[in-house]
Amino acid sequence: MARENSRLREHRGHERLRAEGGGPDHQLVFTHRAIATLVVLRFQLPHAALALFYGVDRSTVTRAVHEIRPLLAARGFAVPGEAGVRLHTLADVFAHAATRGVELRMEGTEVRVRRPRAGRPGRRAFVSGKTRQNTKKATVITGEKGRTLFTGAIRPGRMHDQTAAKSEGIEDLFEQYPQVKAKVDAGYRGLAKRFPDQVQAPPKKPGKDASSAEIEAWEAVRQQQSSMRICVEHANAEHKQWRPLQRYLGRREYYDETHLAIAGLVSDRTAKR
Repeated sequence: MARENSRLREHRGHERLRAEGGGPDHQLVFTHRAIATLVVLRFQLPHAALALFYGVDRSTVTRAVHEIRPLLAARGFAVPGEAGVRLHTLADVFAHAATRGVELRMEGTEVRVRRPRAGRPGRRAFVSGKTRQNTKKATVITGEKGRTLFTGAIRPGRMHDQTAAKSEGIEDLFEQYPQVKAKVDAGYRGLAKRFPDQVQAPPKKPGKDASSAEIEAWEAVRQQQSSMRICVEHANAEHKQWRPLQRYLGRREYYDETHLAIAGLVSDRTAKR
């Protein structure tokens, strides 16, 4: 409730004008508010449908989601075999990987979002150069077994995967933790060039004049690297079993919270494997 009151105070720009504690009481107990939020995150069910189920107004469900979703997003990511320990930042992930000897897998993922209105500043920033659609992208990091350790660096779809990761200070972290190694896709080839002993990216495809032996050797190395990196693709697939990450229909300003909440919940499940 303190978090929600702070958000409302920031939105209106001043303190509320009624007495503290005034206004209507909650019509849903905390358990029902949590369940309603989980249903919205899992199935992207309209708030009006849930309101009909609970016998309340749509705004009651919307209020519940706005209260519970930030709490889920702020939980962080579970650590396999270490109950009660959670990772919140990219620095936490690198410290964990350095301490436990975990080799990281890193991948960028995109989700379609609503197109901004015509004439709004920054409208083109959401147009992905890869999909040619309005998207937001996030960086997903797992261990060797595909357990989600981090999801973040959420940026508009036009930004390159590597640029999004650099904006979170990933280069400084590779320098700070030289023992941490990672396998990445071709989108992070610049990192592999700068940190050749730590970051492994797929080899470049041979030119048109390459011999058949060179092409076969390249294909063998590419498949080997891909088979070691496929676990992060499986982690992305687990995230996208949740309908909002298949195509997000809500307001873009709530996408980051939604993505982090879902990824944190997925990490709870994968940490038990």
